[in-house]
Amino acid sequence: MICQSCGENPATTKVKTIVNGRLTEYALCAACARRLGYVTLLSGLDRGFGSILSDFLWDEDTNEPSEERCPWCGAAFEDIARTGKVGCAHCYEAFEDRLLPIIQRLYGSDIHCGKMPGENLPQPQPQSQMVEMQEVLRQAVEQEKKECQTRQLQESLRRLGGGTDK
Repeated sequence: MICQSCGENPATTKVKTIVNGRLTEYALCAACARRLGYVTLLSGLDRGFGSILSDFLWDEDTNEPSEERCPWCGAAFEDIARTGKVGCAHCYEAFEDRLLPIIQRLYGSDIHCGKMPGENLPQPQPQSQMVEMQEVLRQAVEQEKKECQTRQLQESLRRLGGGTDK
């Protein structure tokens, strides 16, 4: 299979993403996968294990250890990257520039919708609701026709003098 990004090299990486609930699959060559930021845990082994860790722990601009911490809970970004757990809600603001791309890549969105009560229960389909509403409307029209016919018969009987007051 040929890379779907460059269209030249053989594809070696298959990427699956879910965006707005829709699964998308595409194949990339190694160069395009690296360029687009799709790396595996094993991708840095040719440079040595220390190099992999330094990618997470060192600031690329100053070539010094990154010590930025959340002002509320004191969690360092390195701790979050290592454990996968955010220290507090304020960490999202403190490390927004680094967390946001990761969250978007993992979940396909940076907005959390949460769960809704009853969302796991079977939901009526719009088509079946429409059929039900049409049936209710048909019955109402039938009832209206019967009431109209009854009123007409009562009026005719009154005119003929044999009507009742009911």
